[in-house]
Amino acid sequence: MSFLSALPPGTSGWTGAFWSGRERRVQKFHRICRRYLTWVQLSVFEGELTGAQLERLLAELREVMVPGEDSVIVYGFRTKRYFVRRLIGREKGNPEQRFW
Repeated sequence: MSFLSALPPGTSGWTGAFWSGRERRVQKFHRICRRYLTWVQLSVFEGELTGAQLERLLAELREVMVPGEDSVIVYGFRTKRYFVRRLIGREKGNPEQRFW
């Protein structure tokens, strides 16, 4: 059960994904995450997903991951109202795709 499962139908929540793993799987990871989220920098992605979208994303990532070598951390917030994003340094990715 995901944290988004508790949201009312038709609503979404904010998701951030952080990945760490072997270099040979980086491109696969990026390809999967970019279908669902906005690339921020290196192996960091963020965006707004429904519960179903999040579950599909996680299922696809599990197919690529090698247990003991790779990890994905997903942060979720039900609303952007209580979320603050602070950048120090140069913006990477595409700032025009941000949703705040």
